[in-house]
Amino acid sequence: MRAEAETLKTDIADSISLLRRHLDWEAAVVRLQELNARAEDPSLWNKAEEAQAVMRERNRIAAQVEGVLQLEKDVADALELIELAEAEGDAATADAAVADMQRYAAEAKRREIESLLSGEADPNDCYLEVNAGAGGTEAQDWAEMLLRMYSRWAERRGYKVTMTEQSEGEQAGIKSATIQVTGTNAYGWLKTESGVHRLVRISPFDAAARRQTSFASVYVYPVIDDRIEIEINPADLKTDTFRASGAGGQHVNKTESGVRFTHIPTGIVAASTQDRSQHRNRVIAMEMLKARLYELELRKREAINAATEAGKTDIGWGHQIRSYVLQPYQMVKDLRTGVEKGNPSAVLDGELDEFMAAALALRVGATRSEASANAS
Repeated sequence: MRAEAETLKTDIADSISLLRRHLDWEAAVVRLQELNARAEDPSLWNKAEEAQAVMRERNRIAAQVEGVLQLEKDVADALELIELAEAEGDAATADAAVADMQRYAAEAKRREIESLLSGEADPNDCYLEVNAGAGGTEAQDWAEMLLRMYSRWAERRGYKVTMTEQSEGEQAGIKSATIQVTGTNAYGWLKTESGVHRLVRISPFDAAARRQTSFASVYVYPVIDDRIEIEINPADLKTDTFRASGAGGQHVNKTESGVRFTHIPTGIVAASTQDRSQHRNRVIAMEMLKARLYELELRKREAINAATEAGKTDIGWGHQIRSYVLQPYQMVKDLRTGVEKGNPSAVLDGELDEFMAAALALRVGATRSEASANAS
């Protein structure tokens, strides 16, 4: 068998071994059987909230278990095909099977990293908030580019994106916007994107075609499920209503349907213009406020408060987590992990997995070292 295929086989086997360990394989299989049995019980569906919780857990574990089993089958089939092709002298088929093995190795690595998303809120949906930095139209255009980038990333993964609030820019772009990203592990993946993002390009708004540097911030926090109760003292809230702008028809421009809550002790602000109904926007804005307060508590509990706060400092020089350079050369570099890509267009079109995975890859390396030490 080809040396490359042997190397890939070893890499995939290592990833699958760690995957099974992270998932506590035997316990996961037993739990999945229990959840399948509960899902088949007609009485469960008389309790909507409980049924939803069961199905969320069932779908999450099923995706993990079935994904590993399918990966193992695909690898075995590819290895068998390589042996047959080499025995018959069919180089083209062997090359195609090796290419499949390369894809399976990448999939195994992705799943290995994803298995580390074991934080309390990692499986949850999330809100992603983009704010333009100083710089007027330039920064507002950059904020809109970031919003599109994350929307494209979410769509590539099959996640649902819902616009919750948006404040249009004065000439182009957006001043701020918040989207809800719905899908398994949405928060776990996107939480690494919180921070300041820097763009360097020839300005499309400058008649002299000068190079400009723009900044925008991204902040990600989880949607909390019904089991998590967040107490908010009404005396701690400042409530504002306002006329919504942008899409939504004449109704939103004539009535104060937008709602903004300010939590006075923390300074956290949550707003919604998603619905034409002020009542519904109150509900949405309150859900967002509770989610942000919960995320604040999570950061304290997980001892990452300092790192996250660093990502929420001034939107400008010295605070960025990633640079997107379009001129004088083409490059995107993450300043935390050192990951670089020479195709900014692809990154801005949503190819972000490599950057997100790098933040978790250090944990994979630590786990490998620990596993090797335990095996010694």
